[in-house]
Amino acid sequence: MDIKTNVLKNEEIAIFKLRQLYGKYGYSQYKMSKFEEYDLYVRNKDFLVSDSIITFTDTNGKLLALKPDVTLSIIKNTKDTGNYVNKVYYNENVYRISKGSHSYKEIMQSGLECIGEIDAYNIYEVLMLAAESLISISDDCVLDISDLDILSDVIDNIGISAENKKNILKCVSEKNTHEIANICNSENIPEDKCNILKKLVLTYGEPNKVIKTLEEDIAPYTKKENIELLKTIIVALENNGYGSRVRIDFSVINDMSYYNGIVFKGFINNIPTGVLSGGQYDKLMKKMGKKSRAIGFAVYLDMLERFNETDKIFDIDTIILYKDGDDLNSLNDTIKMLTENGKSVMAQKSVPADVKYKQLLKLNDKGVIIIENHA
Repeated sequence: MDIKTNVLKNEEIAIFKLRQLYGKYGYSQYKMSKFEEYDLYVRNKDFLVSDSIITFTDTNGKLLALKPDVTLSIIKNTKDTGNYVNKVYYNENVYRISKGSHSYKEIMQSGLECIGEIDAYNIYEVLMLAAESLISISDDCVLDISDLDILSDVIDNIGISAENKKNILKCVSEKNTHEIANICNSENIPEDKCNILKKLVLTYGEPNKVIKTLEEDIAPYTKKENIELLKTIIVALENNGYGSRVRIDFSVINDMSYYNGIVFKGFINNIPTGVLSGGQYDKLMKKMGKKSRAIGFAVYLDMLERFNETDKIFDIDTIILYKDGDDLNSLNDTIKMLTENGKSVMAQKSVPADVKYKQLLKLNDKGVIIIENHA
């Protein structure tokens, strides 16, 4: 598909590219209504990016919401499967507070969900597609991967109380090892055990080095299969050319009451916050009465609005001036010739105020003459 990048916005270009990408791997498009019952979202507010939800009362008195999220709707409408997985992608408008403008906005969002008997390949495929999604937007990108099962095991095995688990997770997300030490001291946790958690937090970056640290120092504090699964997926990503795009970073944390296992965030240079987020959410599936496992991600297209945006020197390439009585065919032929040569053209009887143009032409009985040329 030939995408006209001079016409479409960054987020619109991204949607075309992502739709093609996901379709190539057998993901079918999921379509949903603009509205869902408010109860679906209020029961899972912590799962949402923003807890600000636009609501209204339907004609039958039922409280509805403009959808702030797509994943919850997909789970609600997906049946548990046998030994296969449901693979869907979406391009939907969601309604939430924009990170850029901090006001309610209709935001285009793309993503995919893989639901069913999730195995190592499914996890790899979703991570690979997350990396490809970032690359399709910018070559200067990175995917940070964490494992909540490993992190949770370490926190439990060093003896952090349930009351302090939320506080310790906040410290991990901030890489605040000083406060981690304070919490451990307050619970009389031995320094050597506290150092294990601090080491996990500070061990991030190139995957092979992190895996080596996990195998040498963290293995006694987590299940062997957790490290083996992470290693298997990382090796597969590296073998398929994504090694330079991937880092392991245990400060990547999603809500552990919904998420488990592999979680990840995607970043693009020159955008200050993540543009992609996802992970395994078996706990959310269980909470919503499903037996299947699941993994997916969303691309936050509103973050791309000003990506690579430069101040426009010109609004249009050419303004062509004509007057009443000028030959319509001559005017049309001139415009057609210019547009077929890749120019943007505006036909006017006078120059509009505040329109910046490269070239000003005038049509008269002798043909077209150049009045101004700023190119």
